[in-house]
Amino acid sequence: MRLDEYFSVNRGYGVLATSDKEAVVNAALYASPHFLDEKTVAFIMADKHTHQNIRQNPSAVYVFKEEGEGYKGKRLYLTRVGESEDQTLISNLRRVSHCWPVTKDCDSEKRFLVSFRIDKVLPLVGDKEER
Repeated sequence: MRLDEYFSVNRGYGVLATSDKEAVVNAALYASPHFLDEKTVAFIMADKHTHQNIRQNPSAVYVFKEEGEGYKGKRLYLTRVGESEDQTLISNLRRVSHCWPVTKDCDSEKRFLVSFRIDKVLPLVGDKEER
């Protein structure tokens, strides 16, 4: 099964792990990646720790755990290859709108579409490369 197909049929949760130029690590919950082609994915992000880190250090890991019992999922090792501030493109790619009930802030923050080359794919558990 191709990776884009895998993410279209499997539900779960993902964590994008990054670090800054001094190797201070950050991890944040992220939805499934947007596939630009077979070897390139993108994430929509606000200008917070993850975005700031990826501008300093292009390496990241996306860890996805499938819903249900057990340890099924994927680890994508990524390298940043581009970024867009095209808000129309970002709006078109969005799967859901985020409106935070506490602040009533409905998508008022500027977003960035950050694209990554997929360098390696591993299962959630184990070290056998899948690509």
